[in-house]
Amino acid sequence: MYRKILAVVLSVALAAGILAIMIIRVWDDLADALSYVGFIYLIPACLLCLCAWLVRGWRYQTVLSGMQVKIPVNFSTACIFISQTVNLIVPARLGDLIRVVLLKHDYETTISRGLSSIVVERVFDIISVAALGLCAVLFVLNAPSWVLMLLILPLVLGGLFFLVLILTGRFETDNKYIGYLLSMLDEMRSASLTTRSAFMLGVTSLGIWILDTVICQLVALMFGQDIPFQVTLLAVVAGNLVKAVPLTPGGVGTYEFALAIIFELAGTAPAISTLIAVIDHLVKNGITLIGGAVSIMYLGDWVIPELIDSIRKRFKDES
Repeated sequence: MYRKILAVVLSVALAAGILAIMIIRVWDDLADALSYVGFIYLIPACLLCLCAWLVRGWRYQTVLSGMQVKIPVNFSTACIFISQTVNLIVPARLGDLIRVVLLKHDYETTISRGLSSIVVERVFDIISVAALGLCAVLFVLNAPSWVLMLLILPLVLGGLFFLVLILTGRFETDNKYIGYLLSMLDEMRSASLTTRSAFMLGVTSLGIWILDTVICQLVALMFGQDIPFQVTLLAVVAGNLVKAVPLTPGGVGTYEFALAIIFELAGTAPAISTLIAVIDHLVKNGITLIGGAVSIMYLGDWVIPELIDSIRKRFKDES
């Protein structure tokens, strides 16, 4: 128990430390950078961010539909909002597991289907982000070699994932635990390997991350920066791939650092690069928190006690 609490404290401290170092490094230039701010761009950025969340909800509904779990898009969107809100509070992306609780409570969905749906969503996220990043690299001169490696690795792992899904469809076993795993793989196969599901999930995933990039582009315009779209795309891709490693709650700190580095390498002033990265993540996390709060009220009073109980159990089980 105490070890898990220490892990939370350390992850929050790491996030705060990264942000503090980034701000201190450009402190003397912040006043000049802030003088360029045009807050009017915040309005379309927030609206697009909300649209991206609705697309995420629709995609998650599609994933579950492939597993024969029929839910309305407002419920699937609420699941996404709540799980991502919890991810902003606790480390290691434990918030994703909250969806299993929500689905089981309202739709009596099995734990295996809840877990399988999360895996499928995450795989399509990582693959689409990496594919977009690889396209962006072709148009960005002098991109660092580590960025290329960061993009190729997820695509290779994604290919291996689908290869495993294809090959394991032929296996049968009497072993209880292996059988459970094969059952989950079969659910993932149903949700992602049909022509329709692969197309729908691929297109919506690409659309989500293009919207994410446009939001960042609007934040850049707040500071009068006409950054090429491919550079912004590469920055957002790098930020989200780094964010996928659960070092801090919600990737706070690591996401901003990756974005700022890419913008600086492309020639944007350090202070402005830092502000773009921080405000971009602030907008996205702000909409997440608001959406999470509204979603909790929409689903009912049972949600908060259930969330607290689930998080407490996770801490006890892993202590």
